Amino acid sequence: MAETRRRGYGEDAIYFDHAGDCRDGKHHKGCPGRWRGVISLGFGPDGKRRRKKVSAQTKTEVRDKLRALHAELDAGISAPHGYTLEKAVADWLGDGLPGRTAKTIETNHDALKPLLADLGSIRLADLTAHDVRSALTKMAARYSTRTLQKAHNCLTRVIRHAEAHDLVRRNVSALVDTPEGQPGRPSQSLTLDQAAALLSASTTSRLHAFIVLCLLTGVRSEEARALTWDQVDLDGGIVAVWRSVRAHGDVKTQKSRRTLKLPQLVVDALLAHHARQARERQQAGPLWQENGLVFATSVGTPLDSHNVRRDFRKVCRAAGIGDRWVTKELPTSFVSMMSHRGVPVEEIARLAGHSSSRTTEVIYRRELRPVITTGAEVMDQIFGEMKIA
Repeated sequence: MAETRRRGYGEDAIYFDHAGDCRDGKHHKGCPGRWRGVISLGFGPDGKRRRKKVSAQTKTEVRDKLRALHAELDAGISAPHGYTLEKAVADWLGDGLPGRTAKTIETNHDALKPLLADLGSIRLADLTAHDVRSALTKMAARYSTRTLQKAHNCLTRVIRHAEAHDLVRRNVSALVDTPEGQPGRPSQSLTLDQAAALLSASTTSRLHAFIVLCLLTGVRSEEARALTWDQVDLDGGIVAVWRSVRAHGDVKTQKSRRTLKLPQLVVDALLAHHARQARERQQAGPLWQENGLVFATSVGTPLDSHNVRRDFRKVCRAAGIGDRWVTKELPTSFVSMMSHRGVPVEEIARLAGHSSSRTTEVIYRRELRPVITTGAEVMDQIFGEMKIA
């Protein structure tokens, strides 16, 4: 009988860990235990021995895992053995997005949820490009291409963050192409009849002035929610759009800062809204929190975007136009109506606060008539009845 060699100093340990009665002490057949492997990393600063452990059903699997673990250690990888993708995501959201707002962090977390449902429990070091590709393909059956791109981008950034902290050897997400998803809902634009129905249905809503302002001036929802009364001149019929509810408080682009002449319908709506807000201030009494906001809650606090969307959909249902509309489509409708009235795209861009007329053409290309036709239309009106020899 061959003598069992004693493990040498510094060599890995492989042993069988019994979990119950074992009737086969040599092969451990039928035993519910597992094979264990241990790599000794010496002693830490506290004098305690440092070890890395693996386990598997067979001795061969343990040897393979030990080889893979040695490769990670040689590459400088120092992730805990149970470091899963879910933990990597938590680390990235916790300290990998410095300076980002809580809403941005929440948005990134929501984007990753479908992927985490499939991949979250996988150890980050064991995650493969095939795993990522399979999870994205599964998502593609339910989500839009834009949603897939967002989720894939976030996953790549998560693993890049882990890679920078020596928690994984390579970024397998970067090796995968984003698949094509479902067609997203195209941006909509209200017809004139739908716009009239919406304005009529909103007269009893607290959002009436908000809807009138955004639809008739092209002011964005994020700009309207940050609007203060000192930026509105109701006597002169002018509004200064200089702020938004973005983290930095500024508007979307430099050219988004603009001062607009208000249509009379908007002035009338804001006057009625101002009177209504005065009554709410009086009714709230000591509960009122003065922020100077044009559009606020019944106690003066800023409007939450979720509540605005919810109340806006109620108005849409009351108007009989369905509830698949969002507030950002009010400026879209403004652009559409301006275009159908023959207003040049450059002027529409200035009114809507776009960074350039190209933005207006690209983003709203479904609603805009090409400006290049304007000259022909005007010339036809002037010379349409003239016959040239």
